Amino acid sequence: MTAPMPVRPPEPPEKPPPATSGKAPGRAPAQRRPTRLLAPLRETGKLFALAVAVARAIFRRPFQVREFIEQFWFVASVTILPAALVSIPFGAVIALQVGSLTQQLGAQSFTGGASVLAVIQQASPLIVALLISGAAGSAICADLGSRKIREELDAMEVMGVSPIQRLVVPRVLATMLVAVLLNGLISVVGTLGGYFFNVIMQDGTPGAYLASFSALAQLPDLYISEFKALIFGFIAGIVAAYRGLNPRGGPKGVGDAVNQSVVITFMLLFFVNMVLTAIYLQIVPAKGS
Repeated sequence: MTAPMPVRPPEPPEKPPPATSGKAPGRAPAQRRPTRLLAPLRETGKLFALAVAVARAIFRRPFQVREFIEQFWFVASVTILPAALVSIPFGAVIALQVGSLTQQLGAQSFTGGASVLAVIQQASPLIVALLISGAAGSAICADLGSRKIREELDAMEVMGVSPIQRLVVPRVLATMLVAVLLNGLISVVGTLGGYFFNVIMQDGTPGAYLASFSALAQLPDLYISEFKALIFGFIAGIVAAYRGLNPRGGPKGVGDAVNQSVVITFMLLFFVNMVLTAIYLQIVPAKGS
């Protein structure tokens, strides 16, 4: 008889390797932090890239004349009346405040020059930019955003048509031109409103009001006002177009993009206005100095 074969004990089953997603579990939060910190920088870079692309596409052919005229008329139609109505109380508040201050200091004869300079240099370009951003910029952002979620912009790129040159450039140029023209309107209306409230309500002298304006104001004050309006119109159009071209989350994302475009434009406007004013006061000397 043969001896029985020894029976080996059963080996324990091998454990399956732990499932890994390619990332160390302890490093996931550390990797997300730089991404979140760099997200605003990426958005800023994309915004500047769009601004450069629009500036380059302005001088390329073909120029969309019909689209430009339609957008110019639309932007002007939604901003002319609100701009005129807002400039009257704005000029009145500045005139009343400056007039009250000059009365306390015994320099009431300089009320006209101080109030008019405040309206022309500061108030008028900001009013123009805020109205264009709130009224026209929001409409531009919603229009481009709706085209984006309907994949119309993707279809244009497939056909070889640049959405920037076809849609963005006419809208940005329209906001810039309307801003420059509206700035002149608001300057005139705000100055007349300040004159009326200072002379009628504060018993000012019309001759002293006009004389102080001619004594303190100079032509570069009007130049910097128009230049600010041009830059502000460009910023409002670029921000509105950028947020419209990059919506997130479907129709709800378009609404969020409209709100974000207005807020971002307001923040950029006040910062750029501060920079331009500081540079202007350093370069251009005051009249009579």
